Amino acid sequence: MSSTKETVLEINLAHLAHNFKYLKSKVAPHVKMLAVVKASGYGSDAAVIAKHLEKSGANYFAVAYVSEGVALREAGIKTPILVLHPQPVNFEKLIAHTLEPSIYSPRTLQEFIKVAEDKNQKEYPIHIKFNTGLNRIGFWENDIDFILEHLNKTQAIKIKALLSHLAASEDHEERDFTLGQINTFKNIAQRLGKQLGYQPILHQSNTSGILNYPEAHFDMVRTGIGLYGYGNEAKFDNQLKPVASLKSIISQIHKLEPGESVGYNRAYKAPGFVKTATIPIGHADGISRQYGNQKGFVTINGEKAYIIGNVCMDMIMVDITAIDCKEGDEVIIFDASSNAAQIAEHSGTISYELLTAISPRVKRIVIDKM
Repeated sequence: MSSTKETVLEINLAHLAHNFKYLKSKVAPHVKMLAVVKASGYGSDAAVIAKHLEKSGANYFAVAYVSEGVALREAGIKTPILVLHPQPVNFEKLIAHTLEPSIYSPRTLQEFIKVAEDKNQKEYPIHIKFNTGLNRIGFWENDIDFILEHLNKTQAIKIKALLSHLAASEDHEERDFTLGQINTFKNIAQRLGKQLGYQPILHQSNTSGILNYPEAHFDMVRTGIGLYGYGNEAKFDNQLKPVASLKSIISQIHKLEPGESVGYNRAYKAPGFVKTATIPIGHADGISRQYGNQKGFVTINGEKAYIIGNVCMDMIMVDITAIDCKEGDEVIIFDASSNAAQIAEHSGTISYELLTAISPRVKRIVIDKM
């Protein structure tokens, strides 16, 4: 009998521990582990994830925005927290909660120095972000003199770390490009370290960098999607365990006659006698409209049931004509067997998007056992 009675997201901490241990085994003992818990822990629960990883030995956490870091501090997290994309308007709050900013541009450097001086800070730790090819945010290599000039005029801040971000570390056809990024970062670190008189912590690798480029492990690695069970390649996916399982139930079953339609705009019309199941989850819960019209599927009693018609705000309808099931039966949107990467790929997207889209209104259940 199904134990699921409503739409829930199960968070398996044993799987999280397994993934952390596996990824840690891929780096040298001295290399620090930074766990990325932005976007609600990739759609799960950032505080739950961080608390468990803090016990497991994570050296650092990273979030995208200051508000996410504040929430972790308020949840009791003591481990250093890097804010990857802070905005100057939140710098005071960042300092008040002892978060560490990634400083990525002349404007953010100047603004942060001003706030740090106003708050009477001394050697407040910052991470300097360099753009080595992703072309998203970050200083350029020729900004080194600018950085040093401003650093030498103040005692309010100190460079604790240098970071960059690999653009295509999961794509073996882009190996030359990735090696170029790594070499550029090495050159930047060498130049800046020589002029600083000390070597900051260096971190560039994401999950795929950890798995594919040991030469880019440096002093610390950042793992996001790998922690949650996805390695961006089948051979690594097989070694990892998805942390989140999204489940629901069959609310109602309908029997359609040929030509009858399903859902808004009559997007689906039955080609013959069809049996459908309505499930209480929709685009307000994170199952976007792109999964409708047979592009996405769920699993019911071990069988695939394709989504028919348009995804509604709070419901989806699936074809169960060939499936033996009844109202109240459990529905798997994704879990360890039918994982988010498979579902996402079938619908033309990636696991990251599906995982992080899960709405806060979906009930979270923490499973803290094998």
